[in-house]
Amino acid sequence: MANANNLKPVISIVPRLPSAIDGVGDYALNLARQLKKDFDINTHFVVGDPTWTGNDRLEGFKITKVLARSPESLFNQLAEIYSETPILLHYVGYGYAKRGYPNWLVEGLTNWKHRHHQAKLVTMFHEIYASGPIWTSAFWLSELQKRLVRQLLRLSDRVLTSKQLHAEVLQHIIDQQAAFEGDKRLPIPILPVFSNVGECKNVLPLNKRDRILVVFGKLDTRLRVYQNCQNELLYTCERFGIRRIVDIGPANGLKSFSTNSIPVEVLGSKSAFEVSKILSSAFAGFIDYPTDFLGKSGIFASYCAHGSLPIVRGPHRLDADGLIVGHHYWHLDFTNLGINVLAAQQIATNAHTWYQAHSLAAHAGQFSVFLS
Repeated sequence: MANANNLKPVISIVPRLPSAIDGVGDYALNLARQLKKDFDINTHFVVGDPTWTGNDRLEGFKITKVLARSPESLFNQLAEIYSETPILLHYVGYGYAKRGYPNWLVEGLTNWKHRHHQAKLVTMFHEIYASGPIWTSAFWLSELQKRLVRQLLRLSDRVLTSKQLHAEVLQHIIDQQAAFEGDKRLPIPILPVFSNVGECKNVLPLNKRDRILVVFGKLDTRLRVYQNCQNELLYTCERFGIRRIVDIGPANGLKSFSTNSIPVEVLGSKSAFEVSKILSSAFAGFIDYPTDFLGKSGIFASYCAHGSLPIVRGPHRLDADGLIVGHHYWHLDFTNLGINVLAAQQIATNAHTWYQAHSLAAHAGQFSVFLS
């Protein structure tokens, strides 16, 4: 790694950073670490939430916070850093505005680009826009959110996203805007999310692992598993001789308990290192999640990254983002339950292989190209 004076600067705009619970913030911090380690790129974070509480440095990375969610505040904070520094925007509308319409953010970046034509803007679309029934705000704000996405696409020098469907929508918008073929923003790389709790280098085979099942994530996600998936949990444990379930995440008063006589050990929140250590020796990980959005799940990514058997209970509408049901994860829909340890090992191996194309190092490599 180069010394501090030789590091290449980049500004990373994020909704929030740790210690706030924010998946995009965790993603951005992990990416910043890897960019510095592999490419001597030093990140200066700009937090887009004036209520965020934290220090002006995190792990050596400088942090500036907008004083208000206004174009002027964003412009002024960027001006205090350096005018020609490339900007990496982590875009998720609801992270920057209650209704998912952060007009202040896009207007501020528009003003910045007009003033600094050479400043590069790379946008990672973690989300694009919402949709919903007519009685929801998402329905009424959808067109406004789409307008912001179109503006961001015009401003951005390169764009990326974590989902194939999002890439198709973004490409369609660019095709409508482009006055010529060979637009510099195309093709749009699709990078399903990486594990926010590390990756396992020396993967143990399933037959060498502890017969434990991990349920990991936010409290509401985990409670949904225990409330909706009791039969599936029991079947899984009986099928593979699982002796206990290990629950990892904010406990909020949740105590160790049993479900269908299977002990559930509630560990509470653990460091990324501790979670990684548990997953490296766990037989399987369980998640209740729509299968066509698994590529956006950091929980699913963590199971794949550590070579555990990913077990999914959730609606299956279509295969997406390179994931195939029964090939990269075991889907508990009770229509195809036959499985043994040999078949489980093949699924775990396939999931781990799928993950390598968009590991943390792969993400950093792609971003380093776009930011240079």
